[in-house]
This record gives sequence, structure tokens and C-alpha cells, in this order.
Amino acid sequence: MKRIGFIGLGLIGGSIAKALRKFSGETELVAYSRTRATLDEALKEGVIDRACEKEDPLFGDCDVIFLCAPVRSNIRYLPFLAGTIRKDCIVTDVGSVKQIMVDAADQCGLSSNFIGGHPMAGSERTGLANAADYLLENAYYFLTPCADVESGQVQKMNDLVRLIHAIPITVTGKTHDYVVASVSHVPHIVASSLVNLVKDRDTDSQLMKLVAAGGFRDITRIASSSPEMWENICLSNRRPISDALDGYIRLLEDAKKIIDEGDGEAINSMFRSSKDYRDSLSDTANGAVPRHYLIYVDIYDEAGGIATITTLLAMNGLNIQNIGILHNREFEEGVLRIEFYDEKTQTEAVRILEQRNYIVRKRT
Repeated sequence: MKRIGFIGLGLIGGSIAKALRKFSGETELVAYSRTRATLDEALKEGVIDRACEKEDPLFGDCDVIFLCAPVRSNIRYLPFLAGTIRKDCIVTDVGSVKQIMVDAADQCGLSSNFIGGHPMAGSERTGLANAADYLLENAYYFLTPCADVESGQVQKMNDLVRLIHAIPITVTGKTHDYVVASVSHVPHIVASSLVNLVKDRDTDSQLMKLVAAGGFRDITRIASSSPEMWENICLSNRRPISDALDGYIRLLEDAKKIIDEGDGEAINSMFRSSKDYRDSLSDTANGAVPRHYLIYVDIYDEAGGIATITTLLAMNGLNIQNIGILHNREFEEGVLRIEFYDEKTQTEAVRILEQRNYIVRKRT
């Protein structure tokens, strides 16, 4: 492909562009972003070759165009593309809701061009500054082509997805929206609701906020995601999300009932069922909720303890994303919590520290 265009260069768009730059260096990458500083940063880093205006003629000579803005913004862009692109251009997006995009593309006359896309990867962090060429590595990548798209075009998108080391899955937009409502959209709603529950029930001295430990922080991390993006998602996938929430609410009501009744056998069965299913999930691919590469290290609270570990990791060329002391040690995990950017670094850190007789526990 000679030229690929991007409309939006946030976390996902930026990560795709960086991956294409790494694995397809001869392809010209052009992009538009509503923030000029983002384009300047992308040009400076060599992520893109040329910056575009909002409705730039350059988009008329692209082999593929990625729509990487919020869902409603992407839909508003379709009429311009319908009157601009070449007949053989593939138009795709990276949004978390697909049927509404497929329908909008059909209505705009792009039924033979549009192949919806949704890479199942991300972070609570946003923007090009947090994009990485490895973010989509081993991530499932949904493709939802319109009915009139030729099979050869779908194959091109499959090849492009594999090129950036993601795993393509082709389904209908309706099937996609049904699946992600439960595994992606509702978890974000649950995380936000749980955070708001603690906020509303906290003591005057904010004791809950003070002692909120690893478990709470881990399952609510995604509540820090972009409110604008999740407003778009919820409004664009209302029916599947509502149906999934109905099922979740019923399960919560069942949990409350067996706890109120003191039914130990039913309580054990509830936790056993979820544990068995959770333990069966694959760790070989990224999912809808971002993975975090953490280790917990037992250390003595003494001068130089943390510095020794960070120096040891740095001497072996390992980059740390985040580090902190746990004041509330759930599940008897170590007092030092270290987060890495990827699984390879995490695994190497465990090996190095265990060689020095540190007690290390790994979590993703």
C-alpha cells in the first residue's frame, strides 16, 4: 500500500500508525488531527510523513483510511469520504461500536468500501503521547465489512491487521456489538459505578479512599478512561449494553439474596463458578480490558531497598512504567508494586529479581 490516511491520532490511531511505521516503512502515512500540536508531535517523531487539513485532497489518493475519532465524529466524516476517495479505497474505523458505523457507511454510499474495525486493546491513558507500536501486538482485532465489500478487500484488511501483529476476527456488526457489550462496555460501567459507590459511601475523613487497596484499584482502573469516548459508546450501543446490564443486575440481586439468607453453599458456588471460568481465560492475547504487567516484590522497609531494585532493573535495560509502595497488602502480595510496559519486560524482571532471592509475584 502506497499511502494510508488517518483521521485522528489518539492512543489507538497513533499506535496503529507507529506499528505501520515499524512494519511497513515504505508506506506513506498522512493524518489529520483536530489538535495541531498532535500533528506536530507526530511529524517530529517520524510517525507520519505529512499533516493534512480536515478535508484534505490527499485523502482522495489513499489505499486505506483509518477513522480514529469518537464514533459520532467518525460518522460525520463519512459524507466527505464518500465524495473524495478512490473506488478501491478501504475505509475503516477503530471504534468500540460497529453496527451503527456499518449502517452509516451504507447510507453514505460506502457499502463497497467500509470495513469496520475494532482492535481490542487500549489503556486508561489517552493521546498520541501514550501510543506505542506494540500496543496491538497479539490483540484481537474485529473486522465488520459492509455487505457489498469484495472478499479481496476483506483479505487486504486481514493482511494489514496481521502486519501489525494483531489477530483479525471477521464478524457482523451486530455480533460484535453483542459480544463487546458484556466483555468491554459493561465492565467500564461497573468500574465507574463502583468508584461512585465508594465516593458516595466514604466516611467524612475519606477513610475508604485512603485504604483502597490493590484489588479495588485493579478492577476500577478503567474508570479513568475518557468520559467523552464512553459517552459516545454508551449512546451508540444502547440496546446490547442495556440487555447485558439486565443480566448483571439479576446476578447482583441473586448475590444479595444468598448473602442475606446466609446460604454458604450458594455463596461458595457463586465464587467457584466465576473462579473456574476466570481461570480458563487465555493469557496469550490482549482483550477488551487493557492488560497491566505487574509484579509485587517483598522487601524490607529500609534505606536503599527500592533504589537497589530499580538500579538492578535499569542495569539490565528494563524500563519501569510505574512503581509504588502498597500500604494495604491484599492477598499477601509484596509491599513494592512495579508496573511494566509489556509482558517480555515483566517476565525478565521476575527472572532477574528471583536470581537475587527476592520473593516476586506476577500479575497481568
